[in-house]
Amino acid sequence: MSSLGFLSADEIRSYMASRKTRVVLAADHKTTSEISHALSQAGPSICMLKTHVDGVVDFEYSRWMDEIVRPAREMGILIFEDRKFADIGHVSKTQMLGHQRIATWADIVTAHRISGPDIIDGIHAAWGEVGRKGSVLILAQMSSSENLLDARYTEKTVASCKGMPGVCGFIGNGSNPPSISSLRRSVGPEKLILTPGINFDPSQSVMGQRYGHPTEAIRSGADAVIVGSGIIRSDSVSKAAAQYANATMDEM
Repeated sequence: MSSLGFLSADEIRSYMASRKTRVVLAADHKTTSEISHALSQAGPSICMLKTHVDGVVDFEYSRWMDEIVRPAREMGILIFEDRKFADIGHVSKTQMLGHQRIATWADIVTAHRISGPDIIDGIHAAWGEVGRKGSVLILAQMSSSENLLDARYTEKTVASCKGMPGVCGFIGNGSNPPSISSLRRSVGPEKLILTPGINFDPSQSVMGQRYGHPTEAIRSGADAVIVGSGIIRSDSVSKAAAQYANATMDEM
């Protein structure tokens, strides 16, 4: 594990409180300029920027740092790379330090528990190697239809990870408030729960995605909601981001 310590759930909650929003923007665009534009428009209303950097077709490290990372840092927005690491610890460390150099700019990454607990060690070893600290969100639930993360898997995942200091929390199913409530009971108050599958308009679902309402997710126990299409496909990104932020602020 890194000797630099870990980005804790309490620190992340402080970031959210200071920004007065619990919205994580899922900037699922294909180009750096599209992500940069979405960040500039939604920035005032979000606490984190969630990326899938391996889906960015024009990725170039220095440009990424200049157009995405630097503006996010200046706004006080955490960067959350939704990489969903799933390999052994050594390979996960290599991936963190690979072509996209995720360890140098991501504050939070996602990982599956399926490969074993050493995946957490590998990820933090990469952060330590570049002189940074971060934290891992473990996938306990998913919002896609017919996924295999059943209740037994969720229970085992939470039980094995909620005591790890390098894990700040878990990903839950935002489309199903009862499942969020159940996850919160298992997780307890110390760790975070972030929920994708959030949209004011359920009709926007595509390719097996399912959606729930942001306020219901927060009331059910989520610390933050992850919103993609509801913001980035809207006519006004800034207005939509503010609307989602307002839907979460009432519960803070």
